[in-house]
Amino acid sequence: MLRALAVDDERPSLEELLYLLHADPRIGSAEGAGDATGALRRINRALESGPDGPEAIDVVFLDIQMPGLDGLDLARLLTGFARPPLVVFVTAHEDFAVQAFDLEAVDYVLKPVRKERLAEAVRRAADLRGTTPRIPVHEPDPDHMAVELGGVTRFVAVDDITHVEAQGDYARLHTGQGGSHLVRIPLSTLEDRWRSRGFVRIHRRHLVALRHIDELRLDAGTVSVLVGSEELQVSRRHARELRDLLMRRP
Repeated sequence: MLRALAVDDERPSLEELLYLLHADPRIGSAEGAGDATGALRRINRALESGPDGPEAIDVVFLDIQMPGLDGLDLARLLTGFARPPLVVFVTAHEDFAVQAFDLEAVDYVLKPVRKERLAEAVRRAADLRGTTPRIPVHEPDPDHMAVELGGVTRFVAVDDITHVEAQGDYARLHTGQGGSHLVRIPLSTLEDRWRSRGFVRIHRRHLVALRHIDELRLDAGTVSVLVGSEELQVSRRHARELRDLLMRRP
């Protein structure tokens, strides 16, 4: 059973998060802190108690934007401990996801928090702590990618994705409508998954759908492609393969 600490400076949000955590059977205990400073004091007691002690905390559900010491600052401090608790960010802002990954967060949950989405974050934390077997999930829909925006899960058609940009262990999906969505999947995973659907690696940071390439440009020894209104650089190691694929494209 996971021992959890929820941290949020807004009382209603904190109470709602604690309510949802208490309702999850994998949570053995959950307590709250109204700011990062108070949370740090509580975590220090947990670390002094040891991983099996009565004050131990397994996972911290952490808001980001708080007065004084914010959630990212607290997470950075925790990385300096030998055995810190796991961190799940719970925030109303999707802009900090890449920084959260850099701090090795377990998950990044957007507010308003949905019960099902929080349960997934708890599952990930439980799997990492080795406290429960993985819960079986349905196979993903190969024609759509689930993305989250403002706490709402939406399904983006893979055929609408023009290119994908690597952002750490995340990937940003760009669509023909000019929108973009951040997902917690490495670019290499999407490359393997979508190779048969006509996606090709053109750079260490970019994966592109061949059908959405409008132009191949050569300029002073550099190669780039035009995808909609964006011009993307092609690395030398991928340039020849890309030209061959485009020549064979129907």
